[in-house]
Amino acid sequence: MNWLWGVVVLLVAFGSVLAIAEASLTRMTRVRALSLVEQKRRNAVLLERIEADPPRYLNAVYLTVMFVQNGSAILVAFLAERAFGSAWVGLASFVFTLMYFVIVEAMSKTYAVLHSDGAALAVAPLVWVLGRVLAVPTRWLIGLANVLLPGKGLKQGPWVSEAELRAMAEAGTEEGTIEEEEKDLIHSIFEFGDTVVREVMVPRPDIVAIEADKKLRDVQALVLQHGYSRIPVFEEDLDQVIGLVFAKDVLKALHQGKQDMSLRDIVREAHFVPESKKAADLLREMQKEKFHIALVTDEYGSVVGLVTLEDLLEELVGEITDEYDREEPEVAEVGPGVYRVDGKVGIDEVNELLDVELPDEEWDTVGGLMMGLLGEIPREGTEVPFQNLTFKAERVNGRRIAKILITRRDEDERPAEPAEANAE
Repeated sequence: MNWLWGVVVLLVAFGSVLAIAEASLTRMTRVRALSLVEQKRRNAVLLERIEADPPRYLNAVYLTVMFVQNGSAILVAFLAERAFGSAWVGLASFVFTLMYFVIVEAMSKTYAVLHSDGAALAVAPLVWVLGRVLAVPTRWLIGLANVLLPGKGLKQGPWVSEAELRAMAEAGTEEGTIEEEEKDLIHSIFEFGDTVVREVMVPRPDIVAIEADKKLRDVQALVLQHGYSRIPVFEEDLDQVIGLVFAKDVLKALHQGKQDMSLRDIVREAHFVPESKKAADLLREMQKEKFHIALVTDEYGSVVGLVTLEDLLEELVGEITDEYDREEPEVAEVGPGVYRVDGKVGIDEVNELLDVELPDEEWDTVGGLMMGLLGEIPREGTEVPFQNLTFKAERVNGRRIAKILITRRDEDERPAEPAEANAE
């Protein structure tokens, strides 16, 4: 009977290998397997094939695990009865279960988690053989399960949701495995996918453009004044843009002595996009068609803004400042609970900063929100209360609110109605 104890030991050892296979393969992804193939690691090609169809091979592993566990348990019970009598079978089975858990489940799977790449590569040939040999039995058994419990599970996946990825990023930052900047970038990527061009564009009043009948020296002066390398060219008004003029084309023509050359002779094609276009789609379009600036139109075809490649990238990585940008912050705390905010700052930014829930369905900017609450263009000093905040138009340029002071009121303060807003 000693040889049967040897079989038990072999089954336990084989169970440990299967536990390593199960734990390492469930942690492995096809992307990681492809990376190992590029590194020319041994068995990486087999591992990539397994990850291309993981259910087939994992089902084979699970089936083998069942045979090994039950087989070893039956043998231990049989040997205990022969050696000590039936009274000891229960105790022997209990002790064997505890040892099996420690050796196979705990130790082996912990090792696989700590060395997932190496473990997956090592067991790949065994898993490949099991998947091939047990393909038919596992298919039949899965089919039987589907008959007893209708449903075929997930065709693909399971997928990790956006909320779960965000939570993992937060947890990774707390544990120190992900930097704060990396976490912010992950969040920005998800937010970027939901952002439309209207939310990131330069609004029409801020567009720097030039009339088509101007000369190159006029463009040169505009470039030196604002520092832009691409400027829209229009006839009569911005709704009739004929193209873009590039600073490098102007400099080249001026160097050749063509100071009085017409803009129409060097203008380049302009790209137009609807304001509802997804920012991510526009970024891909810019990469594919190799352009850096686009004019934004509304549903009536009127130009309502301008968006650049830099505007899109700033949504992902944050503000990009060059030598021409003014270092005036868009949001600044000027006192306890008092913030000076640029009128074109997005409502979502204010919500995040002040931990409030200002409505953003009808308005994109805090300036638009304030004008919507008032129902008119305010004068400088006009105030309007909303929720537990007071909005004050600190600077108004024409028909736009340039700067707003937002003051957080105490909860017990009774707000005045918007219609009673006054001007100082």
